[in-house]
Amino acid sequence: MKSSRPGPTPPGHRGRGFGSGSPQTERMVRTLLRRRKKSLSADDVKVADKPAVRRAVSAAALGNTMEWFDFGVYAYVAATLGKVFFPSSSPGAQVISTFATFAAAFVVRPIGGLVFGPLGDRVGRQKVLAVTMIMMAISTFAVGFLPGYKSIGLAAPILLLVCRLVQGFSTGGEYAGATTYIAEYSPDRMRGFLGSWLDFGTFVGYSLGSGLVTVLTGVLSEDQMLDWGWRIPFYIAGPLGLIGLYMRLKLDETPAFQEAEERGRQAAARGGATPEEEERLEQARMSGRGRLKEVFTHHWQAMLVCIGLVLLYNVTNYMVTSYLPTYMSTTLGQSELTAQLLVLGTMVLVVLTITAVGRSSDRYGRRPLFLWGGIAMVVLALPVFQLIRQGGIVLPAIGCVVLGLLLVCFAGTSAATLPALFPTHLRYGGLSLAFNLSVSLFGGTTPLVASALVNATGNELVPAYYLMVAGVIGVISALFLRETAGKPLRGSSAMVESEEEARELVAQSRTHAGRRARDVWLQLRQGHLPHLPHRSQGKGKKDGRKGRSG
Repeated sequence: MKSSRPGPTPPGHRGRGFGSGSPQTERMVRTLLRRRKKSLSADDVKVADKPAVRRAVSAAALGNTMEWFDFGVYAYVAATLGKVFFPSSSPGAQVISTFATFAAAFVVRPIGGLVFGPLGDRVGRQKVLAVTMIMMAISTFAVGFLPGYKSIGLAAPILLLVCRLVQGFSTGGEYAGATTYIAEYSPDRMRGFLGSWLDFGTFVGYSLGSGLVTVLTGVLSEDQMLDWGWRIPFYIAGPLGLIGLYMRLKLDETPAFQEAEERGRQAAARGGATPEEEERLEQARMSGRGRLKEVFTHHWQAMLVCIGLVLLYNVTNYMVTSYLPTYMSTTLGQSELTAQLLVLGTMVLVVLTITAVGRSSDRYGRRPLFLWGGIAMVVLALPVFQLIRQGGIVLPAIGCVVLGLLLVCFAGTSAATLPALFPTHLRYGGLSLAFNLSVSLFGGTTPLVASALVNATGNELVPAYYLMVAGVIGVISALFLRETAGKPLRGSSAMVESEEEARELVAQSRTHAGRRARDVWLQLRQGHLPHLPHRSQGKGKKDGRKGRSG
């Protein structure tokens, strides 16, 4: 009697071998398919703690406010500081010397990023942000007590340089840490809006600093400003720093960092960690060297994209905030008070629109804003500076408004875009390194390079060409940027606003996974064997969808 049991399927057979198996085989294949496309569970979705999110955003933004309060003050009193610390130079040389001291802070920023970034990935974001706040406050406060060149000679500019170097070193861990902190606390669909509050603090701080100097310039005589008036803004940094430190010490660690630590502890306790987990645990026990090596070897594309986007944002930012007031007063010969008021008005425009841009990035995406903003920069930079060169108030004001609208395209989007480029266990370190390299090489040197080129060439449109080059680089970087709006951060669980949204997300994920498994199963029943990648090959895609790739 002939057996009814099917024989072995010949190699390479593409018939109905899978569809004609036993029910047990069919169930097994279905289970394997579902496991390959595993859906989200309730444990994979985190619900944001709204009070904690508000505290995180407020504390991070206040640190940025203090940092940029100092930048606003320094940019607006650059001419006065030149006379106090470099009195023997010509007016042009005084401005260049002052901006050289300003740029020196950016030389040490990458060193600060190398120290604080990997440290923040090892010991936590909150602890490092508290340290950077202390250092920024003390160094800025100390500038107000420095004697001038007439009192102690060459030691005066040296002490100013030391204070600026400490500020730069601490700032190397500030912005990357603050953006990481807010991003890891924010619900995925609100990351752009909440992240924009960080740069809201940036421009509020700049507006407060520059506004205070503008008021002092209008109220005090030139001799009073040279004698003691320039010190007042720096004294204010002390109380601001104490408030910021108090707020940061009250913060908890981010959910994403806690989750990554918990996964590492569980893997170590099991004793059956995967090779990738074992390597990361070993790196956590090491200094930052292992993490930095991983950034350069496995995430160099993200580094390049980050550097390009930061270049576009910060060249525009420092051109407007740090160089434009001096450019208008010293190079174009306009009234110093008029120049300060125009740039201050531009900053107010940015403050009023930045959160709307952040919310738009949640709806329309980060990539379109960077891409079209960069294209607009290339097209409009030259006309803008032609307007600024005109006399009067109206035409320069129009030019400043256009520059402000271009700037806010990048400012309202960066804090949500940049942290999403790196996985959780490398986010602080990778972002610190890329951000500070770009700011140090291109952003912070913008006032110095622009003023030197204008003096060397005599061409007043050099700043426009500089912005056009930055726009081209930004457009190229945006073309390689993956859209992350509404998606979980790499290496982190999905983050939502409410329990109801969490249930909806889990249900949608299960439905999606079931449909995928059904489609593959139908193909198998019809005798078509689809390409099923090995689990390790498919892991990146699955993790990218769920935010568990880190």
